[in-house]
Amino acid sequence: MKEITCKLLVIGAGPGGYVCAIRAGQLGVDTVIVEMVKPGGTCLNIGCIPSKALIHAADDYAGTVAMAAGRNAMGIKAESPSIDLAKTMAWKDGITGRLTMGVANLLKKAGVKIVMGRAKFRDGKTVEVETETGQQVIRAENIVIATGSAPVELPALPFGGPKSPSGGKVISSTGALSLKEVPQRLAVVGAGYIGLELGIAFAKLGAKVTIVEALDRILPLYDTQLTQPVAKRLAALGIEVFTGTKVKGLSSNGEALLAENGDSQEKRIAADKVLVTVGRKPVTEGWGREELELELDGRYLRIDDQCRTSMRGIYAIGDVTGEPMLAHRAMAQGEMVAEIVAGNRRSWDKRAIPAVCFTDPEIVSVGLSPEEARADGREVKIGQFPFTANGRAMTLSSEDGFVRVVARADNHLVLGIQAVGAGVSELSAAFSLAVEMGARLEDIAGTIHAHPTQSEAFAEAALKGLGHALHI
Repeated sequence: MKEITCKLLVIGAGPGGYVCAIRAGQLGVDTVIVEMVKPGGTCLNIGCIPSKALIHAADDYAGTVAMAAGRNAMGIKAESPSIDLAKTMAWKDGITGRLTMGVANLLKKAGVKIVMGRAKFRDGKTVEVETETGQQVIRAENIVIATGSAPVELPALPFGGPKSPSGGKVISSTGALSLKEVPQRLAVVGAGYIGLELGIAFAKLGAKVTIVEALDRILPLYDTQLTQPVAKRLAALGIEVFTGTKVKGLSSNGEALLAENGDSQEKRIAADKVLVTVGRKPVTEGWGREELELELDGRYLRIDDQCRTSMRGIYAIGDVTGEPMLAHRAMAQGEMVAEIVAGNRRSWDKRAIPAVCFTDPEIVSVGLSPEEARADGREVKIGQFPFTANGRAMTLSSEDGFVRVVARADNHLVLGIQAVGAGVSELSAAFSLAVEMGARLEDIAGTIHAHPTQSEAFAEAALKGLGHALHI
């Protein structure tokens, strides 16, 4: 039996884990990282990156189809477009492969030892790893738990392959990102960001998509003003949406999804595939938590503002610690923990974490919404500027949406920024920087924004909040 000793052990090489390990290695900390599958975790291999690749391919294909149908205002024509989804998926896999190899190389460059296998705690300082070559024991002064999250499974719609009760019909987002052909009829359970992102992509690829949501509206984490342009686009794509509707399971012959609305009326939704996207759950089992005395916060590991758990020398980062389950949150936590283990003073403030929904159009939210700001008892000024008045948006044929800035009424300190529109995900850094740096409306309005760009809407929204927008 092999035994390794180190100052820092990281369990899980997802975005949080690998960033933590790389930074620790850079700081001269003797670091080991354990990963069960591939470096990069869910985000890189079966989540963020592959889904965005599919979304981009779907956008390109939908644009070509529109040209072929004569629905292109710019006069561009195309004939008989088609898509080979297997080739699209191979292209997507090539991207994830390059990134996975890149992460492994960065870890090695930083002097981090990579151990492939399943880790399990023996006690608060000792972990055993089942590898292909046998069991390896690792003893560490500090341990970071970065085990991530997994899709939530519905009892009535269990995931599984061809031999499962559903015959492979019911899939998670992982399964959707591995399909070799576009299903003719796709039912999506859950109208959160994962369900809508993938549902919109497959609708653009030619699937007849139906979305079922138990709550009374889509994207319940965002305010209705932000989601209205998305709802409009869903209708334009022919996507049928049933809100206030709960799924019951598959029909006896497996050809339809059964659901029931608030009036107890049953719906039968014909589907070749059923994509279940009702959320993600932290991976808190399977790595020996029962051997430790870790406090929980609901279903998540409880941490303080420096990601320390209730046990000395054990940290936790990323999805296993709760919402928001975002890769960039995990990365920020991982970098901070590496600095702390190296003996540096670091803290972390979550107010400036951007949330991005890659629907069509995209949604970005940083900081407080108007409702949240008012709920805190603040008087606020709100500046909003529509993309219909933005020249760059017009040239992109993408005029739906707006940028909105929320600021304190007394001193104009920016509390939050939201936007919905084509490509607004690329504005998220500017929004986050403004909140992080404590910008005021005057700071944003006084910053020269390049013309013609969509970012001009940001400055105009600040001007609107000050009462003198120039272009509306």
